[in-house]
Amino acid sequence: MEGPDYYIPAAALGFALAFKIPGMRRDWRDPLLRSVCALLVLGASTFFFAAPPTIAAVNRITGVPNFSAPLVYCILTAFSASCLVLLVNWRGGPPAETRRISRRWIGAYSVVVVALLVLFMLGEAPVERLRDLDTHYATTPYIREMIVLYLVAHSVAAVGMTALCWRWSLKVSSWLRGGLVIIVIGSLFNLAYGVSKFSAVFARWAGLDWDALSTLAAPPLASVGALLSAVGFILPLIGQRMSDTWHAWASYRRLGTLWRELRTASPQATPSVRISLFSPVELRVTQRESDIHDGILQLGPYFDRELRARSYDRAVAAGAAPRQAQAVADAAMVADALRARAADPEGQIMKSAELYPSATAEGPRDLVRMSLALRHSPVVEAARTRAARSESGTP
Repeated sequence: MEGPDYYIPAAALGFALAFKIPGMRRDWRDPLLRSVCALLVLGASTFFFAAPPTIAAVNRITGVPNFSAPLVYCILTAFSASCLVLLVNWRGGPPAETRRISRRWIGAYSVVVVALLVLFMLGEAPVERLRDLDTHYATTPYIREMIVLYLVAHSVAAVGMTALCWRWSLKVSSWLRGGLVIIVIGSLFNLAYGVSKFSAVFARWAGLDWDALSTLAAPPLASVGALLSAVGFILPLIGQRMSDTWHAWASYRRLGTLWRELRTASPQATPSVRISLFSPVELRVTQRESDIHDGILQLGPYFDRELRARSYDRAVAAGAAPRQAQAVADAAMVADALRARAADPEGQIMKSAELYPSATAEGPRDLVRMSLALRHSPVVEAARTRAARSESGTP
């Protein structure tokens, strides 16, 4: 792998981090958000500092041959810890327990980081190796232990992530399950990276030359594993947000029929507060529902409860479930009330009648189902037809 093979994934993770920074500024106390940002930072740093051009530059700037080795190993170890900590915060649970487990993982891997630095300082690695340090110094005292230690820490994290995420994925569904499966695949790639490195090092100990496993096979496995792990953690967060936004827009669109009918029949009774063009869709849905409730409240004096009861019975007879039948009956009652209101331009009925107690008498209405029924239900259309005939005097 050459420089671009490392820098492109680093840039991709940095790009994902840029989208998280605004949320981090707003809610920096959120442990899950902090864990996601830490994972992205460490993942991008791992790719950046593991690139051969960066390794050479760091060694040259520090003036210490192979100084990049413990640096990259420490960052990779911290990345492994960040994956475990993010998983702990992601699963949730009692906050005190979550903090305690997270601190244990951080403490354990911090000890590993310190040990890596100490072992490097105790060892001797005078010849710069940009790609094959693991195998070149596989038999050198202290450097050998440093290499084994970082591989063990990385492999333990990979095994733990694989087992935990797989068991968790069997209990959940949707975006979360997809993300967990991707993490499992990424962890298997990370485990394969460790196996390749270990095999090359053990071969050196046995006097064999399996260096290709370390220099050619392991780096792509690590790159794919780190990217998949990062994607697996981010996908459920982004996917759930996209799903929620999609459902909100769908609700907003489906409410349109009922909203327009009420505004067309009595626009002065359902004023709409102007909101920004860039307002979130959830606010738009809330505004539309508020307008609808206001319109229904204004139509209260014109509601025909008997018509609603008959419409409910017709919908049930046609095979509708109770909840759907209730929405159809409400829609039929609204359609009839709209025509009655149009036939009373002076509002005489409204002035003399008591307001219809909608929420208390009938319970909360399913506005989306009502809007769809207002547009598609034959029971509602039949109520409209009967109202039109009544207005014209046709039997």
